[in-house]
Amino acid sequence: MEKTVRLFLPSLAILALSSLLPAFATAQAVVFTHSDGISNCPTGTVCSTNWSGFAVTGSGVTDAKGSWIVPSVTCSSSTTYSSYWVGIDGYSSNTVEQTGTDSDCSSGHGVYYAWYEFYPNPSITIGGFTVLPGDKISAEVSYSGGVFTTSITDGSQHFSTTGTVSGAARSSAEWIVERPALCSGHHCKLTSLSNFGTVSLGSDYTGIASTNYATINGATGGIGSFGSANIHRITMVNNSGATLAEPSVLSTDGTSFTETWFASS
Repeated sequence: MEKTVRLFLPSLAILALSSLLPAFATAQAVVFTHSDGISNCPTGTVCSTNWSGFAVTGSGVTDAKGSWIVPSVTCSSSTTYSSYWVGIDGYSSNTVEQTGTDSDCSSGHGVYYAWYEFYPNPSITIGGFTVLPGDKISAEVSYSGGVFTTSITDGSQHFSTTGTVSGAARSSAEWIVERPALCSGHHCKLTSLSNFGTVSLGSDYTGIASTNYATINGATGGIGSFGSANIHRITMVNNSGATLAEPSVLSTDGTSFTETWFASS
């Protein structure tokens, strides 16, 4: 049986995905320590083969809030995937706590759903939670007293749950568009990225206040408030260095950005 795996992969063409995954990697959230991008990574960004968006690094992350407008995907006969999420950890550590939505393609049709994840447990699809293109999503991952809480809201629908993650570093907050990997046993491959066109993330677009915010070491603010040395703009590339998805620069208030699709793989 194939399982979806959400993980952070450095954009190093010499790394084989299957060789990076540990023997227990049947869950949907294996993550890897960040490595610098390849030579043709766009100026001012970090490159990854599966993430695009923003990460903020710092010690003692206790909250990450995000919002986005669910994109409608353009589908052919190919099966493709795209995940949109907010989370704590994963950019510079080996755990991840996250919640988000997917806009996938199957048999020529868009498939939309919400999910959450506490690695090393597998990603869980949220049953009875309807997600449609154009919906405005608000999501949050918080930490208190050893417990993580994920919350996601779509109009009148709301879902939250709690979990614990051993060894969570709480060293980064992320706002990400991702193409996950599919694994069968220990053999994994990155999926093709769904053609989402452009997706808008943050309060400037959703009208949902105080989103694309984080609380790090007691300080709360938008992505852009944590200093340039701690803000990482991530471009998704394939192993040849071609851009698959790229974020815009942050808005003037430092809270919002758009993501543009360029290619599936």
